[in-house]
Amino acid sequence: MPVQVRIPTPLRRYTGGSEEVSAAGATVGSVVENLESQYTGIKERLCDDEGQVRRFVNIYVNGDDIRFLNSLDTELKDGDEVSIVPAIAGG
Repeated sequence: MPVQVRIPTPLRRYTGGSEEVSAAGATVGSVVENLESQYTGIKERLCDDEGQVRRFVNIYVNGDDIRFLNSLDTELKDGDEVSIVPAIAGG
């Protein structure tokens, strides 16, 4: 099932400049895998060596942070919007 994925500016070099792409998958994790198959190198920017979402990356499904859902196992349905948002630090 296709979902729309919003890509932040720092990762658009992997998507040919696209700010939104379509990806298939029943879970956020499978969408990340599908993104990697389409845009080589993007997964390592999103996930650490253990396969978990990096601390400085936030992923939202329809505005809800997946860390408060089922993380990468969060289920998706047709038409959902996944947003990747890099964490901003500083002060």
